[in-house]
Amino acid sequence: MATTSSTTRCLLVALALAAIGSVARAGADAAATVHLDALTWVELRERIAAGATIALVPIGGTEQNGPHMVLGKHNARARWLAERIAQRLGNALVAPVVAYVPEGAIDPPAAHMRWPGTLSMPGAAFESMLEATALSLARAGFRDVVLLGDHGGYLGSLDHVAARVNGAKRTPPVHVHALGEYYRASSSGFDQMLRERGFSDAQIGRHAGLSDTALALAVDEALVRPAAMAAAPVAGNGVQGDPRRATAELGRAGLELIVEASVAAIRQRTRRGQ
Repeated sequence: MATTSSTTRCLLVALALAAIGSVARAGADAAATVHLDALTWVELRERIAAGATIALVPIGGTEQNGPHMVLGKHNARARWLAERIAQRLGNALVAPVVAYVPEGAIDPPAAHMRWPGTLSMPGAAFESMLEATALSLARAGFRDVVLLGDHGGYLGSLDHVAARVNGAKRTPPVHVHALGEYYRASSSGFDQMLRERGFSDAQIGRHAGLSDTALALAVDEALVRPAAMAAAPVAGNGVQGDPRRATAELGRAGLELIVEASVAAIRQRTRRGQ
C-alpha cells in the first residue's frame, strides 16, 4: 500500500514538472517570436510596452510565377524577409502577410491574370485595406508602420497610403513608411550583384527568371519545381528571364542584401521620425 502511494506521489510530481516545463516552453516561444499573430493580446501589449513599437507589414501577392515556381512565391519571401529584418532590428514585430494585391484586370484578364491561380483586387480596395491595417496597428500601440512591398506593381499604392495616413493628425499618432529601399534592393540591387557575377540581363529577367528563382530557392527550395526549372523557357509560359542557373547560394546573397538595406533604412527613418 505504501509502495502504491509512493508511486502515485512520484507520478503526480512528474506530471506537475511536465506541466511547468510546458508553460515555460510556451513562454519562451512567445518571447522569441517576432510574428504578431503568434502572440496573445496580453503578450503583444507587453512587447509593445517593452519598446517593440515598429510594425512591419509584409506585402506579397498571389500570382503566376512560371511553370517552375509556386503562386505564393512573394508571400513566402516577404514573410521570411520581414522576420529577419525584425530580428535584426530588435524592436519590431511582423504583421500577417498581405497576399491579396492588385494584379491586373480580371475580366477581360490582363497582366498576370492571364494565367490560372493569380488573385487580383482593385487598387482602391487594396489601399483602404492597408490604411485600415496601419490604423489598427496604431491603436495597438505601434508608432511606426513599415510597408514592405515585395512586388513592383503596387508600390505607388504604398506611397498613397503613407501620404494619406501621415497627412492627417491622428490619435494615437502613427507614421507609415513605404519602404522603397526594400524593393530596390530586391530588384535593381540584386540584379546588379548578379551582373557583377557574370550573368546577363536576359538571364536575370524581370519575372520568374534567374534572380526571382534564386531568391525563392534561398527562402525554401520547396517553392521551386526542379524539373520545370531545368526546362528551357518558352514564349507564353509566364517567365521573363532564364531561371536555369539559379541557385540557393546566389539567392542567399540577395536576401542578405535586402535585409541589410531594409534595416539601415528603417533605423534611419524611425530615428529621424520621417
